[in-house]
Amino acid sequence: MSLKDYQEKRDFSKTKEPKGNIKTSKKNRKYIIQKHHATNLHYDLRIEMSGVLRSWAIPKGPPSEPNVKRLAIQTEDHPIEYVNFEGEIPKGEYGAGNVEIWDKGTYKPLEVDEQKIIISIEGVRLRGTYCLIKINPRKDLKNWLFFKKKDSSR
Repeated sequence: MSLKDYQEKRDFSKTKEPKGNIKTSKKNRKYIIQKHHATNLHYDLRIEMSGVLRSWAIPKGPPSEPNVKRLAIQTEDHPIEYVNFEGEIPKGEYGAGNVEIWDKGTYKPLEVDEQKIIISIEGVRLRGTYCLIKINPRKDLKNWLFFKKKDSSR
């Protein structure tokens, strides 16, 4: 994990986004979804892993019902401090537009490998077991599916 791509895409003298550092935490892993009014409205899913926020853009928004699958496009890692970022990214800067916190909380990893990430989310809006599954991992490195698993207790 690295913040190099994130930092190279931004001019921190122009944007209020945090520059950040890699920070490792094993307890209360942070989870956030930010509503991002950029060129196209989308939602950014971010989960704390290996000292950074691994990130995915979800064009149609996060699913709240089981088995509704959404495309999640992996983007560059972001610093942990980004969990508190809301505001305007200036015009002309990478990701220009308004960013607002849509949901926030913690998660527990249930199963994590190169092809899938299964987590239990405890957010304000989203709660339950969610999956990120790579689509055609041999050909594509960025496209994943994001969906909620059906609660087995119902």
